[in-house]
Amino acid sequence: MAAFGAREDAVRLPGGQGRTWRSGDIVLKPGGLAAETVWVAEVLSAVTETAGFRVARPVRAADGGWVVSGWQAWQLTPGTPDARRWDEILAAGEAFHEAIAGLARPPFLDERDDPWTFGDRIAWEELALQGGETMAELLEPLALSRRPVDLPAQPVHGDLLGNVMFADGLPPAVIDWPVYFRPADWALAVAVVDALTWHGATVALVARWADRVEWDQLLVRALMYRIATNEGCRRAGLPVRERAETYLPVVDLILDRVK
Repeated sequence: MAAFGAREDAVRLPGGQGRTWRSGDIVLKPGGLAAETVWVAEVLSAVTETAGFRVARPVRAADGGWVVSGWQAWQLTPGTPDARRWDEILAAGEAFHEAIAGLARPPFLDERDDPWTFGDRIAWEELALQGGETMAELLEPLALSRRPVDLPAQPVHGDLLGNVMFADGLPPAVIDWPVYFRPADWALAVAVVDALTWHGATVALVARWADRVEWDQLLVRALMYRIATNEGCRRAGLPVRERAETYLPVVDLILDRVK
């Protein structure tokens, strides 16, 4: 707290896996991979906001760095997440990705090894299918439906749905950025898959965004990413909460679209 200039008593904030704290107008949380934390902070400290999105700005420590003993700090950003404001979240994600479209592939992606990166690599055929029989039954038909996708890649936000905040009179704020290097519309497809799986969205949401190039193939990869992440959690010894039944309706919906 002292290193980031936080002077008031810290109060734990909801969300953030219970590890996020507020001290006055500073928010503190443990970082993950240090190279990713620094890269994200550098980008978000410089990105130009638009009428379509805001970002939470990082706070430098007294020594000028972005990380202190594994912790990072952010300016308090007004707003509250609402994972059911699907179209607004997708529009904010699209505006954010347009603002960062020219960035090169971050080198830390080669060294990052976590359950979500595992799922991403499975989805994009950088790792062979693997896992328990139940999850394999979901992944195999999706894998068979994949076709080559020739779209430009860029840094994207891989978990938009719960990480866009809304405040009256302000653009939506994009927070908690897990970085991937994929086609920009894949990140939107992930948000759609999440809305279908966990938040009661219907096929109408899929259709509203279906004018994106290779939309159905991006949905296939987005769903594979989410399902394969369960195997990544299992391999890492982390809790696995989702069951096959959670994904079956979404698998059927997307396979019907691909057919």
